[in-house]
This record gives sequence, structure tokens and C-alpha cells, in this order.
Amino acid sequence: MADTVRRGYAPSPFGQLHYAECGSGEAVLLLHQTPRSWTEYADVLPLVGRAHRAIAMDTVGFGASAKPEGPHSIERFADGVDALADALGLAAFHLVGHHTGGVVAVEVAARLGDRVSSLLLSATAFVDEAKRAAAPARPPVDHVDPEPDGSHLVEVWNRRRAFYRAGEEAALHRYVIDALTVLDRVEEGHEAVYRYRMEERLARITAPVLAVCAPEDHYSLPALERFAAALGCETAVLSGGHVPAPEQLPGEFAGVVTAWVDRHRR
Repeated sequence: MADTVRRGYAPSPFGQLHYAECGSGEAVLLLHQTPRSWTEYADVLPLVGRAHRAIAMDTVGFGASAKPEGPHSIERFADGVDALADALGLAAFHLVGHHTGGVVAVEVAARLGDRVSSLLLSATAFVDEAKRAAAPARPPVDHVDPEPDGSHLVEVWNRRRAFYRAGEEAALHRYVIDALTVLDRVEEGHEAVYRYRMEERLARITAPVLAVCAPEDHYSLPALERFAAALGCETAVLSGGHVPAPEQLPGEFAGVVTAWVDRHRR
């Protein structure tokens, strides 16, 4: 059944990569933000799976995927995506990335050319020299210092509480679980984003691109114009939502993904 989530592991040079999938047909690979896991798409996956083979992977170093030593980088995250696509036999696929996942998707699309049938960048940072230069002064996003009394657990919760509305605590709980899974390296995904030389890779993207964002996500909303100028791509703003838009508006998010992929079927 299309709405049945199937879980699996695929080999890679880093060790096993974990993924979840629904449906059949043309593959749509969804990449999550830092420090999340595939569960960011838990409600989106079955909806996209009604029309396509929807696959959400755990990025290398996060969730239940292999956690190699050494510094994380966007390039290494993209290596993991390449390895999963090869292991699953995806000759071509549509690519969706949210926040950090969007930056990774840029690198994957730049590498793989026409193998990426379409690219949807959700709330993706536009990384340039100015953003890299400002990174050292940027306060940590998710880092907390573990305390013997466990008070850091509340701090992890409060780090992102403002992004979620009342009644969305289940989604916030999923974030906490993901963050605690990689607590000793929870900030490294963000750091990798701010080291990435995105502007050198954009010209290599050949796939059609759609850049979308939630209206309350003031961190990423300004990037829509930057991507439109750099790539000549289409843009769209969702009807609501903040940083965790795929969890807050799974129906609308899945609808945008499905409509975009349908336009670019092979």
C-alpha cells in the first residue's frame, strides 16, 4: 500500500545508511534539516507516496545512519546521498531538501546533473562569502552543555520551542529525540552549511528548481529572491508555518512537492 512506510538500510563507504519509503514510481528523495532525521517527513512521506516512490533518508551522521568520525561537511553529506541513490538503483530521481537538506541538495544536483530530474529547495540558506564571514559571530543554534541534573534536556526543548505552535509538541518532541541522538555533535551540521561554497556550485545545476519557504521562517525567507536571481527559478511561499514547515503543514507541503514533481516527470 502507498501509505505503508517501509524501512531499510543501504551500504555506503561510511557504513549503513537508514531510510524510509512509501509508494512506487518515480523516486522522490527528501533530505531533512539539521539535526533531524527522516521523521521530519513522517507525515509527508505517505502523502507523496500516493503518487510516487517517496524516500526520506537519515543524513550521514544523523538519525540511525552511520556516524563516521572526522568533521562533517556538505560534501560528505552529499556523498551519503550519492551512495544511497546508487544502492537503491536510482538512475534518476527528484530531489527535495529542507534547510540543511536543501544545501545538501544543491551539492547533489550540482554533481549529478541530469540524473536529478527536478530540485525543490525548502527554506534553504543562500550561502555566500558574506554569510561565511558572519558565521564566527553567529550564536549556536542547538548546542547545549550536558548537566548532571538533566536541566540541559529542558534547554534542548526550549532551543526551538518558539518555532512550534501550541498543539505541535509531538513534532517538537521528535526534534528533541533527534538532537539528543547526536548531542555531542549537534551543531556540526549548521557549521557545515556556513563553510559551504554554494555560489561556486549553482551554475552546475541543470535540473528545474523551485524554491519555497514558510512565511514565518524569517531565517530563510529572504533567500527566495537570491535563488531566483541566481538560478532564474520559480519561488513560492506556503500559507503558514515556521522552520518545521513539513511537520506543521504536511498536506500543503506534500501537495507542493507532488505538483512540482508531476510537472517534471520523465
